[in-house]
Amino acid sequence: MNSPWFLLAGLAPLLGATASAAQGAAIGLCALVLAGLHQVLMAPLRRHLDSATLPWANIVLVSTLTTCLLLGLRAWALPLAVQLGHYPALLALSCLAIEPLLPQRKRWRALCIGLGGLLAACIALGACRQLLAQSLGLHVAELAPGALILLGLLLGLYNHLRPRIHPSRRQGTR
Repeated sequence: MNSPWFLLAGLAPLLGATASAAQGAAIGLCALVLAGLHQVLMAPLRRHLDSATLPWANIVLVSTLTTCLLLGLRAWALPLAVQLGHYPALLALSCLAIEPLLPQRKRWRALCIGLGGLLAACIALGACRQLLAQSLGLHVAELAPGALILLGLLLGLYNHLRPRIHPSRRQGTR
C-alpha cells in the first residue's frame, strides 16, 4: 500500500480526530471496521458485477456503511461521536481510495498491514498530542497544524529507526 492517495485520504481524519489517545484509538478502530467490512462485502459483488456498475456499487456500499457507522456512534457512544465530529464520515474516502489499489492476489494481507499501520499512527499521534498539550502545555499540539508537524516528526523518527537494506556500493561496476 505505497500509494499516496491512501495516505492523503486518511490524512484529514488522522490529523483532525486525534486530539487524545482515546480519540486516536476510536478513529483508528472506525477506519479498521469500515474498511474491513467494505472489502468483505465488496468481494462477492466483484464477481457478479461488470466494470461499468462496480464503481456505483462501491459508492453505494461505502456510503451505507459510513452512515451505519455514524448512526451507531451517535446511538451508543454519543460523547465520542461529538468529540470525533464529522471526521468518521471522511473515512469513506479511504475506502474508495483503497479499492482500485489492491491487487487481486494478497489483497487481504496488504489491507491488514495498511490498516494496522493507520491504527498505530492514529494511536501514536493521539498519545503524543495529548502528552504535549496536557503535560508540557504546548497549545499548538491541540491544533491541526501542530498535528501535521508532529506527524512529520513521528514519520521522520520512524524512517530513522527502521532497518534498511543498503545496496552494495560496488553494484554495477566491474
